[in-house]
Amino acid sequence: MSNITTLKVGGQQIKIEAGELVSYEVSGHEFMHQKGNPGWRSVDTEMFPLIGPTNEADFKVKTPKGFATQDQHGLLREMKYKLMESSASKAIFAKKYTANTAVLNSKYPAKSTAEKLSWPYDFEFVKTFELIDNSLEVTFSIFGEEGMPFMLGYHPAFMLHTDSAIISAGEQNITIPEVMEVGSRALQVPNTDVITLKDEKSLQIKSEGFSHFMLWTEVPNMVCIEPITFYPYAVAQENLSEGFMVLKNEPAIFKVALKPL
Repeated sequence: MSNITTLKVGGQQIKIEAGELVSYEVSGHEFMHQKGNPGWRSVDTEMFPLIGPTNEADFKVKTPKGFATQDQHGLLREMKYKLMESSASKAIFAKKYTANTAVLNSKYPAKSTAEKLSWPYDFEFVKTFELIDNSLEVTFSIFGEEGMPFMLGYHPAFMLHTDSAIISAGEQNITIPEVMEVGSRALQVPNTDVITLKDEKSLQIKSEGFSHFMLWTEVPNMVCIEPITFYPYAVAQENLSEGFMVLKNEPAIFKVALKPL
């Protein structure tokens, strides 16, 4: 049985592989980075319940329930999505976690000394794709215990079709060489909810609930444009908890819209 879910409305088509957006094609133009191409082995993922590296803090992050063992960008990416429902234009995926359950760390032992990761709170993380209004809307819904701390980042990678692509945020124009120069830390674009990738075809990335973006690439053929709730390099790793939001007594909802221009 194929684990590819395909949604199609008009000239828009997306392909989702086990909850990962592996293609967004509009009138024959592919916007997403493709696996196997130089740059990154994935196409999209989420950073949850924290953003940023933890190696300098012995892979520990402080929570109201004590220290949790977390590797870079959190443990959510080590879990598998389950398809909950789908139609021609919409698909819903979910991951459910039980507090203190050990999750194997795929970076161990080659890139990490933390063999198992855990989090002291129950949560359910729901990712919804919907083709609507000539755009793709990705919604993240976080359900869990009131008071649970968390950060959220969405990490999509976009294919570049020219060597002159520009990332536009307000009056700021950023080139791909400028992003590459920053390296693994990623270039912060603070207090922004709309970014436009200007390439052979332009794409607007609009977020709700995140507050900031960061940009990352190490190659000239792709770029990651990432909505984030907190820029992790603003603090020392042992102080990452300063960037946490807190879950209230209702789901936390975040949205990202990809709109071809």
